Amino acid sequence: MPAPRFLQLSDVAEVLNISANQVYALVRRGDIPAVKIGGRGQWRVESTELEKYIERLYTETKQFIDTHPFGEEAETPEEANT
Repeated sequence: MPAPRFLQLSDVAEVLNISANQVYALVRRGDIPAVKIGGRGQWRVESTELEKYIERLYTETKQFIDTHPFGEEAETPEEANT
């Protein structure tokens, strides 16, 4: 059986290991594209959009690591206090 095309916010929350409220905030800010379906306005996230969001997070994290190296050349908290 193929994976569903659209996910409920609770499904997205489970994948990302965060709360449904956090997913709702990401959707409302436009971080994760979603659609509202039906008269009750139920939010759905396309599984491909979730994968794109995760890939963006990996890219952003790599950029952060590249610009904020953690290694021998970085100050340790003890050195910063001296």
